[in-house]
Amino acid sequence: MRMGWGNTYRRRMRVFTMAVVIYLDYKALQQREKWASSAKKSALWERAHERNARRVHNLIIELEGLWVKFGQYLSTRADVLPEAYISRLKQLQDSLPPRPLQEVCRTIETELGKSMDDLFSDFVKVPLATASIAQVHRATLLDGQEVVVKVQHEGIKTIILEDLKNAKAIVDWIAWAEPQYDFNPMIDEWCKEAPKELDFNHEAENTRTVSRNLRCKNTGHDDNTNANRVDVLIPDVIQSAEKVLILEYMDGIRLNDLDALEAFGVDKKKLVEEITRAYAHQIYVDGFFNGDPHPGNFLVSKEPPHRPILLDFGLTKKLSISVKQALAKMFLASAEGDHAALLSAFSEMGLKLRLDMPEQAMEVTTVFFRTSTSAKESLETIKSLNEKRTKNMKVIQERMKLKPKEVKRFNPVDAFPGDIVIFSRVLNLLRGLSSLMNVRIVYLDIMRPFAESVLQGNISRGPRVNDQWIYDTPVHSDVEAKLRQFLVELGNNDKILGIQVCAYKDGEVIIDTAAGMLGRYDPRPVQPDSLFPVFSATKAITAGMLHWLVDKGKLTLEENVANIWPEFGSNRKDLIKVHHVLNHTSGLHNALSDLLRENPLQMSDWDECLNRIAVSVPESEPGQEQLYHYLSYGWLCGGIIEHASGKKFQEILEESFIHPLQIEGELYIGIPPGKCVESRLATLTLDKDDFQKLSGISNRPDMPSTFQPGDISQVITTLPVVFNMLNIRRAIIPAANGHCSARALARYYAALADGGMVPRPHSSSSKPPLGSHPHIPKFSSSQNVSKRRKGCKSKEESAVSINRTNESEEIPNYGDVSHRRNTSGDGSTKLVNDSSNSNSNRISTTDCEDSNPQNNSVVRIFSNPRIHEAFLGVGEYENLALPNSAFGLGFRRTKSKEGSLLGFGHSGMGGSTGFADMNNRFAIAVTLNKMSIGSVTGNIINFVCSELNIPVPAEFSRFSEMGADAESSFGRPLIN
Repeated sequence: MRMGWGNTYRRRMRVFTMAVVIYLDYKALQQREKWASSAKKSALWERAHERNARRVHNLIIELEGLWVKFGQYLSTRADVLPEAYISRLKQLQDSLPPRPLQEVCRTIETELGKSMDDLFSDFVKVPLATASIAQVHRATLLDGQEVVVKVQHEGIKTIILEDLKNAKAIVDWIAWAEPQYDFNPMIDEWCKEAPKELDFNHEAENTRTVSRNLRCKNTGHDDNTNANRVDVLIPDVIQSAEKVLILEYMDGIRLNDLDALEAFGVDKKKLVEEITRAYAHQIYVDGFFNGDPHPGNFLVSKEPPHRPILLDFGLTKKLSISVKQALAKMFLASAEGDHAALLSAFSEMGLKLRLDMPEQAMEVTTVFFRTSTSAKESLETIKSLNEKRTKNMKVIQERMKLKPKEVKRFNPVDAFPGDIVIFSRVLNLLRGLSSLMNVRIVYLDIMRPFAESVLQGNISRGPRVNDQWIYDTPVHSDVEAKLRQFLVELGNNDKILGIQVCAYKDGEVIIDTAAGMLGRYDPRPVQPDSLFPVFSATKAITAGMLHWLVDKGKLTLEENVANIWPEFGSNRKDLIKVHHVLNHTSGLHNALSDLLRENPLQMSDWDECLNRIAVSVPESEPGQEQLYHYLSYGWLCGGIIEHASGKKFQEILEESFIHPLQIEGELYIGIPPGKCVESRLATLTLDKDDFQKLSGISNRPDMPSTFQPGDISQVITTLPVVFNMLNIRRAIIPAANGHCSARALARYYAALADGGMVPRPHSSSSKPPLGSHPHIPKFSSSQNVSKRRKGCKSKEESAVSINRTNESEEIPNYGDVSHRRNTSGDGSTKLVNDSSNSNSNRISTTDCEDSNPQNNSVVRIFSNPRIHEAFLGVGEYENLALPNSAFGLGFRRTKSKEGSLLGFGHSGMGGSTGFADMNNRFAIAVTLNKMSIGSVTGNIINFVCSELNIPVPAEFSRFSEMGADAESSFGRPLIN
């Protein structure tokens, strides 16, 4: 049956009959192979592939039209389809039976309005190629120019549109019969885009646009300084009409002519890499790309350097700036293993998932951009991917509690944007092309520079070219205005990617500034409510929780940990007391160090880490040597907190600080799932220049043997990758996984600076208001812990403990706001006015039962009047801390240059820091996402303290001015 013959009904019946025959053939084979031996199974499948490939090929030749294009696409998928299909369908890339010359001439004369003699001095009757929509003849214009003439087949438009309907019906049927193979998003986009190929005026304009974008006529190569320049050829458009297109003739070798490529000495790997670079440029730089890169649409120039010749721009796709950036972000998030950025990219491009499974989403995307392999290797890869898919579906089945039949019909994608369909088709065609040419292409390396240019060209050159680099919030003080200018200087010197600084003085906010962007590849601006990973700055929050339980009479600082946590008493740990843990003198400084070397992902298993701590062996006697417990500290404190309180770690965090300080939604240790949180996450990156200085820093005696500068320099490059992973961000790692805004962390320190007094409500001019985000109070990560073994202390016992309450102390009442809270039925906590309690001056002492602290007016979060001494390990607590050591009880002691005690705080790996000066009622927090060894943070704190004329902490005072000299003299990085 020739194309155009027969009626619509007959074509449709042929297609559907063949689809059913092939489907039933494979279903029957699945039953037969159950009784076949292993040796026979392979032969059975090979014969089935051969006969069905022959059926598909013969039907395509019979029907032509759109089915030829479909067959050409399948012929490039050597990475997916069996060899029998590839060898058969490759024949469609060469040529189809030509249309009669009389028909061709008639179309040319009708479309161009001139006779053949008035158009050409010579017209070659035998076509160069015949394709699904048109055929191409070589010709010579009257002026002697060599051209090719592309002429559309008569009646093809009607047939193509009918074929699209048939293809859509088949896809619908397959999706019904085998729901895991739902190709509707692809066919829907194809139905929308394919008819555009039928207008050659459209193709002519596309050709000119792509040629201009790729600067194909820039023969002088004067743009050689552009690293993303591509070296390809595209024929000039001479003339066009709806059904006729005349192009410049370019002599070239077809890609499937492997013998000719070999004879001309063509480097096939370099050729495919350059084609891939051309498409990366079209997609990421131009946002306008050819959607049909099958082998028939390429030639290779015969003259060195054998450049690719790009043909046929009928099917193109134009991307909006936002989608282009989202695609770039998706690619780079996949390359960096950044789950939060990946999910953010999905959201920006309109891809919606039905499940919260970031690890599986990352796995699928990574597969999408995987390195190409040869056809033989690809079949093994596909087998492996199918096994992973089966495993993932089992996870989905368990999580969704689906029955086996329901799993088969479950689609984890809720919405698939059309823009992604053509994009994914291009990547699949390119992958098939590399398999066909039997070359290995590393897509991540080739495409990364183009994807980076999309985002970096738009956002990442700092304040010098971005007048919105400082987020637009009110200035609270003169010092904040000056600080913003200082931050601009640091940003222009490429020392800041994204940052927040918040400071309190005398209980009032004097600085609340956000600047930069959320990540190296995330163009969104840092806002006051953005959440930064602060690493070991988390330890100060965990320590505060433990002090809070001591203050509430749940335990004492002098108790043996084994008395609280019985499993902990093994392996000579029965003499370790609570204050030893807080003072970093328990001897467990290297406990869990193997996690970072063996498998950092084990940090996300709360129960496993607690169990490891329980069976760990100390390396020194408790209280004898202070060595920084860089990783073990969090689980030591966490285990004590849960066993002493009988509650989960997260519950105590909320009860002790989140709710009283009104910082809901902006301070987490282990973030909860959900877009409200994930969309505000900053992404970590490294200041590589800064961390190179670690190699020149000698070992530090105050650090454990597994956490010396040399060790840090070896693992530092992996930390952003690990801690950008969403499953790690969600883990409870109380030593290193705090996520907070600077304003939440500063408010915490402001309360501590005032002995636990809750500051006035945070500035109402800050948008969104602090504490306004929905808070998710329920977590399932940590174990259910039993009530404390002895029962809690009575109020009388608490009164005579070392943390006694001074009943006569007067506590000021702000009077202008009530801190009374009411818990609604949905679990969210809301502020309510209650003037009857406006004179209450302290939080009521809680006993062991689950009294509701939200029903008590909160002015203080600590009742102990000497809580500062407890934090610092001085005064009445002096015998609980190692003399003259860097750490008190949970906090780093901060001294002036002269050696006097100023306050306390804690820094994290990378520079995020919180600090309180109780003498001057000053608190400051700095959060940042470009990890350094502390130079930026040191400069900022030095600057602010100097402007306020208050003592500069010694560890920051060396940063008296910004510059290389100040940084090079910094011998003690802020790694704790």
